[in-house]
Amino acid sequence: MSKSQIVKVSGPLVVAKDMPEARMYDVVKVGKEELIGEIVEIRGDQLSIQVYEETGGLGPGDPVVTTGAPLSVELGPGLLEGIYDGIQRPLEAIYNKVGDLITRGIAVPSLDREKKWQFVPKAKKGDQLEAGDILGTVQENPVIEHRIMVPYGISGQLKELKSGEYTVAETIAVIKTASGEEKELCMMQQWPVRKRRVYKQKLAPTVPLSTGQRIIDSLFPLAKGGTACIPGPFGSGKTVVQHQLAKWADADIVVYIGCGERGNEMTDVLIELPEIEDPHTGQPLMKRTVLIANTSNMPVAAREASIYTGITIAEYFRDMGYDVALMADSTSRWAEALREMSGRLEEMPGEEGYPAYLATKLADFYERAGLVIALGQDQRRGSISAIGAVSPPGGDMSDPVVQATLKVVKVFWGLDDKLAFRRHFPAINWLTSYSLYVENLQDYFGKEIAADWMKLRQQAVALLQKEAELEEIVRLIGKDSLSPADQLTLETAKLIREDFLHQNAFHKVDSYTSLQKQYHMLRFILLAEERFRQALGQKISLNKLISLPVLEEFSKSKFMAEDDLSKFDLMEKKLLEQIEAIK
Repeated sequence: MSKSQIVKVSGPLVVAKDMPEARMYDVVKVGKEELIGEIVEIRGDQLSIQVYEETGGLGPGDPVVTTGAPLSVELGPGLLEGIYDGIQRPLEAIYNKVGDLITRGIAVPSLDREKKWQFVPKAKKGDQLEAGDILGTVQENPVIEHRIMVPYGISGQLKELKSGEYTVAETIAVIKTASGEEKELCMMQQWPVRKRRVYKQKLAPTVPLSTGQRIIDSLFPLAKGGTACIPGPFGSGKTVVQHQLAKWADADIVVYIGCGERGNEMTDVLIELPEIEDPHTGQPLMKRTVLIANTSNMPVAAREASIYTGITIAEYFRDMGYDVALMADSTSRWAEALREMSGRLEEMPGEEGYPAYLATKLADFYERAGLVIALGQDQRRGSISAIGAVSPPGGDMSDPVVQATLKVVKVFWGLDDKLAFRRHFPAINWLTSYSLYVENLQDYFGKEIAADWMKLRQQAVALLQKEAELEEIVRLIGKDSLSPADQLTLETAKLIREDFLHQNAFHKVDSYTSLQKQYHMLRFILLAEERFRQALGQKISLNKLISLPVLEEFSKSKFMAEDDLSKFDLMEKKLLEQIEAIK
């Protein structure tokens, strides 16, 4: 360890000098209380350090000691159900040790060193192993099997492999490398948060991340391994959408990063997630969730680290072969932390005071998502789907954080406060939102759901866009001045909006809709539109058509159980019969 001393303190920024061994992003301990900090700039003999704890009381002359290692997270059994701050300090363990308030300089290991885990070996003594190969497993909880992997950079012959109960720090295996060195391995490994974990190959995402949210799955789907952003003003439902995605998304692991959010919002997450029953397993949702809680009243510098802490934990589970859904709420607060630190470093500001490298940092974060073939000889696949909420001031979509995010993500779910005020939820605007994965997912939907899935989707989007154009005319000269064909377009779009896109997150059935049910609902609407248009050509009144009893029956179908999908075929039959009856 090398020692230095403070020459300047400016909020979370501390400047020290005379530490020739220092390197960028090394972790240092600042002051007599040994506050955790990270070197973010080296200029001559001066080091700029962002401190992840409150710096009150620090002054010139106080000591600074470098650890010689970058900011890293501990990865191993015990991560799941954990609640950590931005630098992976376990909040529950801190609470048990010092009470409600986090004491400055407190050092608590991220993973419990006392708890023993039942290790079940999978490899065999004498096996030739490489980085990423699975040594054995730990049943971390009833839901998730934790796979213990050979750490990156180690390969060779397995000389010893134990079985039984061990802590994360005890030796469970010994590997003899090609150079003859014997490496002792435990169930825990460390990884620098700013360095992406290594994989064999990145693949194009071709399978949708099914969420059960109709507007997302049917109109603007996200692929497993894809990236998405949810920008929207206050009160438009970002948090509820993210809760829905965490609960229903077709993912094995959920990593939820509360980055700079209000304390009461994060409290709601901490209270609700343990109480939510996981629909996939029947266990509490928390059993397959990791929470990073770094609220707006916590040190601002730790927000910047929290994003990297979360994505590194997600990469670790991805490397086991799991599909991970990562929620970052919100990247705007993370960008604000970047802006504050950049200002204190006296860097040249970019647009609206954000640093010029904002777009690069955002791209680096989202690029760590993806579908990959992990290291190891078994060719296992894993994915990270990154979903970032953005909170632009006043809902301004020209905000630099929104624009920089849109340049790198491929799905945009634009929340609209006007829809929220009309009580239309999820308040995703179907005219401004888009997904660039539609083409990639075409084969999946065609083979697994229905051959005409994409055709129906295109028709629905076209009708909603046509409705927006006709609404301008209606405002000027009234609905009655439109032709019957155009009035039918408005009525069909209304069916799509109110009976298909509108969804109640708190209803037992309507909260989730399978892809098969979504297809049947959309098919019925567009079949009705096609047959009504034919009937209009035979001079049948539109009012008679839109008053058919079967339409009222359909409007209740969103509350129909998933095992009743055969009823849609009956409704289609009734539709045709009722149209014939009025001809």
